[in-house]
Amino acid sequence: MKILCVGYRAWSQKIYENIKKSKKNKFFIHKKNKGLIKKIKKVSPNIILFYGWSWIIKSSIYKKYNSFMLHPSKLPKYRGGSPLQNQIIRGEKSSAVTIFKINEIIDGGDIYFQKKFSLNGTLDEIFNRIIDLGTEGTNNILSGKNVKIRKQNHKYATYFKRRKPSQSEITANELKNKSKNYIANKLRMLSSPYPNPYIKFNGKKIIIEKILIK
Repeated sequence: MKILCVGYRAWSQKIYENIKKSKKNKFFIHKKNKGLIKKIKKVSPNIILFYGWSWIIKSSIYKKYNSFMLHPSKLPKYRGGSPLQNQIIRGEKSSAVTIFKINEIIDGGDIYFQKKFSLNGTLDEIFNRIIDLGTEGTNNILSGKNVKIRKQNHKYATYFKRRKPSQSEITANELKNKSKNYIANKLRMLSSPYPNPYIKFNGKKIIIEKILIK
């Protein structure tokens, strides 16, 4: 079976490296939106994995090829952009790795794998949990084992937009009126590779690259 692994984020690449250890399938990697259609036609894959992907996927792709996406939320909750940040800033304590089959509804396809994980700790720790569960779920799907397909209940869907870099500012109003937990969550959810949090002080922009969680 030929698997085309599409995605550019570091955590998605680690999942792909993990599943490539299986010798039963032939894997191909593509990281850019440019040249995607050409690569698909060249490979003619049985399955396409879109993990850590930011572009709209054309219907001509998912209607012809079995296409799957990984979304770090307990779908149908938190569909849309910046799912980790939108959950953490709202004080969610846990999330889920959800792998679903792509259809015409954004993040709305049938679920093939969903497993809970903690949102505690740093983003690096959270990404490691996503990598572990993403690897487990993908291997299940590719092997056809332990897969229970279920439709999403769109009635319970919530949608959020991708966060903008300007939303990474820790404002004076937030420091004055928001709780310590809110500020801590905003700081830790914006570690690299996301737009780092910053404070404006005396006309200067102070970027906070790393924080220590105790």
